[in-house]
Amino acid sequence: MGRRSKSPKGINDVNGILLLDKPLGISSNKALQAVRNLFKANKAGHTGSLDPLATGMLPVCFGEATKYSGYLLDSSKSYRTSCKLGITTTTGDGEGDIVSEKPVNVSSEILDQVIAGFIGKIQQTPPMYSAVKHNGERLYTLARQGIEVERKSREIEIYSLDVLAFEDDQLELDVHCSKGTYIRTLAEDIGAELGCGAYLTGLERTAVQPFWDAKSYTMDELREISDDENQNLMDTLLPIESALIDWPVIELTPDMSFYLLQGQAVQVPKAPTDGLVRLIDENKGFIGLGMILSDGRVSPKRMMRGV
Repeated sequence: MGRRSKSPKGINDVNGILLLDKPLGISSNKALQAVRNLFKANKAGHTGSLDPLATGMLPVCFGEATKYSGYLLDSSKSYRTSCKLGITTTTGDGEGDIVSEKPVNVSSEILDQVIAGFIGKIQQTPPMYSAVKHNGERLYTLARQGIEVERKSREIEIYSLDVLAFEDDQLELDVHCSKGTYIRTLAEDIGAELGCGAYLTGLERTAVQPFWDAKSYTMDELREISDDENQNLMDTLLPIESALIDWPVIELTPDMSFYLLQGQAVQVPKAPTDGLVRLIDENKGFIGLGMILSDGRVSPKRMMRGV
């Protein structure tokens, strides 16, 4: 579980990962600050922004866990989204002005054919209302000034795309996709292929790899736990190494750990031949992430502090 100690100023040195169920209507950063204040945490960061209009799983890394947040940023995600067919807007969601309106003449068979064309590796152009930077400025900043610039398309991958409901002009989808996928753009592109247009009416992130079945906590649940003398807020935290379970484990002796923590590579019998590995000391537990070198030795990659 997460660890907590008192810093000189009374701020908690919290280490661990919280799966926050971000509420509707606030930014990811505002949600992060609310959680950080609740835990009185010295250091915290989120992994993968959600728009204010989106809800769902937002991993928050505290303390030493922030060293590994990049691996969560690179992981795949799952979303449940609802779309309205027949209308396009300037922002790709309900907050924008209407750009076009067309009749919806879409059968289930046509929808299935179009959906199938979006599964796999595809090219996607980031929307103007996104955090992508152009000459040092966020695209959404330019968009709010009425400025549109050319954006380069990028390759993403849709691992699965399932129709959950389809009636009249209402469409609900379940999406499992790679990092960097814009669900608003996906909805717009599907609408364009259907010939009627579409915009996003709702978006929930249901999971972030590797936390497929883990519990997310709402802000209300966290406040209730914080106020309950019989519960410990730290029990909501996942251990840091839970973010890295997709990599193999290497068991280390205390001597091996000592040299790795000093920044030196070591030889470990029966280690994998390449890639990243989780480093587990037989006494201390998880001490960091290692990399297998070309000569077979294990080199420190991201090590824990104070172990």
